Amino acid sequence: MKHWIKDQHFRSLLKNTSYLAISKGVAAIASLATLVFAGRGLGLATFGMLILIVSYSQAASGLSRFQSWQIVIRYGGRVDEPDRQADFKTATGFAFALDAVSGLAGMVVAIALAPLIGPWLGLTGDNVRYAMLYCAILPTMAAATPNGVLRALDRFDLSSWQQTMTPIFRALLTILAWAQGWTLTAYLLIWFVTDLGGDLYMWFLGWRELRRRDLLKGIKPTLRPTSLPGAWPFAIQVNLTSSLQSAWGPVARLIVGGLLGPASAALYRIAGSLADSAQKPADLIARAYYPELIRMDLTTKHPWKFMKRAIIASAMFAGAAILLMLLGGKPLLGAAFGKEFLPAYAPLLVLLGVPLLTIVSFPLPSTLYALDRPDVPLKARIIATLGYFAVIGPLAHFSGLQGAAFAYLLANALLVLTMVIYLRTEYRRVRGK
Repeated sequence: MKHWIKDQHFRSLLKNTSYLAISKGVAAIASLATLVFAGRGLGLATFGMLILIVSYSQAASGLSRFQSWQIVIRYGGRVDEPDRQADFKTATGFAFALDAVSGLAGMVVAIALAPLIGPWLGLTGDNVRYAMLYCAILPTMAAATPNGVLRALDRFDLSSWQQTMTPIFRALLTILAWAQGWTLTAYLLIWFVTDLGGDLYMWFLGWRELRRRDLLKGIKPTLRPTSLPGAWPFAIQVNLTSSLQSAWGPVARLIVGGLLGPASAALYRIAGSLADSAQKPADLIARAYYPELIRMDLTTKHPWKFMKRAIIASAMFAGAAILLMLLGGKPLLGAAFGKEFLPAYAPLLVLLGVPLLTIVSFPLPSTLYALDRPDVPLKARIIATLGYFAVIGPLAHFSGLQGAAFAYLLANALLVLTMVIYLRTEYRRVRGK
């Protein structure tokens, strides 16, 4: 593997992944502490209601917001080349306009729909009003444009450390709430304030980095990026893909809450969080992978070798994390959350199949985007989402939380299979084989 280190792109991938890994490690510990003390402080049923309220705003954000950071990377990823800075500025202005419009529209629609669909999701009475108030955070949620700016400018260090702020402060405030015996309202306020503070700080970091590099001049919000070929189709396809993806996260928790009750939503959330922790190594490498890939010539062998090396690096770290979770998941649940939360272990075992799929599949969407095929991840996500919604109801009805978890695993398998088939065709086209 010594010759791998000679590859500049692979070295950059490891460097940026290391920044993300350190910050995510800190964030993961803080997030686990938050779940532990919130669960112990509120009890299973009330904690489940907290999860449903927060998940409602997250689902609204996921369904309405554009993944504008993808636009900044796709069209402005070569900002270090002087003749490409105009594209970077246009892409940043376009991304900012999309964030602003979609954030405000998402907030209005989510607040209007909450009283109508809340009861179907297990939200009633004051909890519907809490969900409506929480949606006020939607215009700043995700902070996608500054995230894309920092990635395009190779400032993964800044974005990484910013991402530790929210979980650390949330954990500290949650511990205080647990110690003082505060109610659900206080916990919701903690979630709201820390979400808002973290997002605003990300916007500040992006603005500061642009000013430091003298790139602010010429960046104007626009919904007519005429100098970026195919920008609107790309943005729409990436947005639809992301919206469908959100159906497997916050929306899935809402469905579980509606079908099985708030307590089941809480257990599903905890199982999902622990399974996600085993998936983090692949997620971190994926974040650093796309900016490197966009700088390569995909008609050569280099990017495809780069993909294999990234997968192997991911497997080395993620495999250890999965094994650790298999061996220590149940003791961790009992010691951290208490016996009331032990039923989360059964769905956890099923959900650990998802990180195994992610290890080998995380380069697929980025590679397809780089090949100007954003339609493929969208098609794959549509197929998998249809399959997911077709089976989650029956499986959850007959097998409870394990059934809901198995539906998620099946959908991920279908997603990966579809993208592999398409990417194989694209590889033969660009490589002439």
